[in-house]
Amino acid sequence: MDSLRSIRIDPEAVRLEFLVGDAIVMVANQEGLFYFEHQRRKPESSPQVVDGDVGIDPVGLRSASVDVDVGIDMGGAWEQTFGGNTDRPKYGPQSVGMDISFIAEQIYGLPEHTTDFALASTKGSSSKYSEPYRLYNLDVFEYEIDTPMALYGAVPFVMAHSSNITTGFLWLNGAETWVDVEHKQGPATGILGSLFGGSQEKQHTIHTHWFSETGIIDGFFFFGPGPKDVWRQYGRLVGTQELPPIFSIGYHQCRWNYNDEKDVAEVNAKFEELDIPYDVLWLDIEHTNGKRYFTWDSKHFPTPKNMIEGVSKYGRKMVTIVDPHIKKDSGYVVHSQGEADGAFIKDEGGRDSYSGFCWPGSSTWVDFMSPDIRQWWARRFDYSVYEGSTPDLYTWNDMNEPSVFSGPEVTMDKNAIHYQGWEHRDVHNIYGMLMHRATSEGLVQRNPGKNKRSFVLSRAFFAGTQRWGAIWTGDNTAEWSHLEASTPMLLSLGVAGITFSGADVGGFFGNPSPELLLRWYQAAAYQPFFRGHAHHDTKRREPWVHGDPWTQRIRKAILSRYLILPYLYTTFYQSYLTGTPVLRPLWAEFPADKETFHLQNSFLLGSALLVHPITKEGQEYAEVYFPGGEDQVWYQFPENQGEKYQGGLTKSIYSSLESIPVFLRGGSVVALKTRVRRSTAQMEMDPVTLIAGLDNKNEAYGEIYIDDGDSFDFKSGSYIYRGIEVLGDGKRMSVRPKQLGAGKTYSRNKIEKIV
Repeated sequence: MDSLRSIRIDPEAVRLEFLVGDAIVMVANQEGLFYFEHQRRKPESSPQVVDGDVGIDPVGLRSASVDVDVGIDMGGAWEQTFGGNTDRPKYGPQSVGMDISFIAEQIYGLPEHTTDFALASTKGSSSKYSEPYRLYNLDVFEYEIDTPMALYGAVPFVMAHSSNITTGFLWLNGAETWVDVEHKQGPATGILGSLFGGSQEKQHTIHTHWFSETGIIDGFFFFGPGPKDVWRQYGRLVGTQELPPIFSIGYHQCRWNYNDEKDVAEVNAKFEELDIPYDVLWLDIEHTNGKRYFTWDSKHFPTPKNMIEGVSKYGRKMVTIVDPHIKKDSGYVVHSQGEADGAFIKDEGGRDSYSGFCWPGSSTWVDFMSPDIRQWWARRFDYSVYEGSTPDLYTWNDMNEPSVFSGPEVTMDKNAIHYQGWEHRDVHNIYGMLMHRATSEGLVQRNPGKNKRSFVLSRAFFAGTQRWGAIWTGDNTAEWSHLEASTPMLLSLGVAGITFSGADVGGFFGNPSPELLLRWYQAAAYQPFFRGHAHHDTKRREPWVHGDPWTQRIRKAILSRYLILPYLYTTFYQSYLTGTPVLRPLWAEFPADKETFHLQNSFLLGSALLVHPITKEGQEYAEVYFPGGEDQVWYQFPENQGEKYQGGLTKSIYSSLESIPVFLRGGSVVALKTRVRRSTAQMEMDPVTLIAGLDNKNEAYGEIYIDDGDSFDFKSGSYIYRGIEVLGDGKRMSVRPKQLGAGKTYSRNKIEKIV
């Protein structure tokens, strides 16, 4: 540790106290809930265990199992039935748990849930929920809003925040996990009371209880002291967001499913006709031969290379879906080779491939726990193996929780066996991340010597997923409540390090009204991952479907995304360097402003843009809180009409159907590209416009990052990273660029104007 941060250990109580200066900021095992069950050998007779056989395991190795003796009733320990499925834990009950207390005002994180951004209590007299936050990756049909139920991904990480300190904690466990939260306000009592000398000063404490079905206790504590310090520390441990290729932060057009090559060409042509920019066109499962991934439906997609090239000649890309379930068919080469190479997860006996039901029917699942099998999977993306693919085709990993239609809770049986004998219960929550990794590595390796970045979208995720691509919030619904919920969901993901994220524009299920669809486009244009998507039972909803004036309004929303691309790409690079999320809570930039601690109806895109989505039908005015004190000013963006908004105040802002409230932070410089083009590739050499919002001292500062947008060459110095200072006296401005980093001169882009 250092002179600022220290840890006090009480070995007798197994308690750790974490201090910043003289102040305790976290306590581990304050409530005495540290618990570690031994693995056991199944007895031949009575399923019982004595008290002494359940306790703390200082090693936690799978081989360190103990025999079971008669004592405590162990009914159900070796066999449980749930929803018609029987689970037989190989080692019996083996849960682990621990409590962590935070001296803080609010706590955030634990994605993925549809709860408030600031995590509410699940226990105690003021509890909002009656169940803990559940972390167990599941394929949830038409998920509910405002519930701690499990969803598609799990990151067991929280940030605790107060006006003077921010801390964090990661519970590194891939098994099913539950987290209880309890807020307590009042004089410090119990152990904390003794630690604070019985102080009667009101102390807001947040008690959390973490417990997992299996595994070891592997916890990481982050001292901060500020939000960006925690993200930097956390990023050093699990990795930061990999810098995406620039095309992937443009607009994506998707549907389950575009019917055939003619449909693809017509959709692409309609974007051209209406001068609406987009970068990627997606194909869902119907493009395959009977849900056999890495194949094409020969009737509807007979010439895939020609189809892809027909899109890519406009500077655009395509994406196809590739799921982890492999159809059981001896004539399907991926299945036959997988069986021959031992590529699939095994059943409970450990010999035969695990079998379940998914989109193709009877299926097996690739075992991404094995490094060799991850390489086996990566080779499926070689151009010589994935016939019909080209360098302009990228990948979407869906159903990788994993989703098993015939399994318990629509997922895999917990007693399935992975690489090195691990039960699925031990690694369930990391399965999707490992698939994401293997796919991303395959897209990189298919271009030997070219050093090209990959783009892969995944539905399931875990801590560290950000190293391999983007995620989305899953199968949402075309309702105003789901649009509203998307902001706290994305904020929670960003807090936990997964910042290249978005929600399906318009809602996956159902048919949005023209107004809802428009408002969703307007919000998503300022969110990191921007994709329109819909279920096959819905009506078509491409930007032009409702006709004018809706088409032109949606076009304007999409254009607002392409306007800010230089700023957004720079923000992604900053996130790659520091771990600070691209889409961030207001308290990330204004940590002492208590009014921001509960806010979840607005967000900051980078450090400079304040965005307030409109999430109510017929809403014309938004109550916008402007963070910062009286010295902080905000300007309307992008049309700066001269009116300033003072920080620390809430204003009622008119919002017509033409736009949503977006504001530029005083003291900031934002880089834009103002020419209307049809894709990011066509914008590459366009000049840059700098928009400066001067602070009360008539000063502003911003940064701009430029590289080739496609390769990893930036890691060896092929980039430009400049800081831009703008000084004004009310009559004129002077600009002073400064070099940031060690990048070499690369770009032919020029600054066209400063406004």
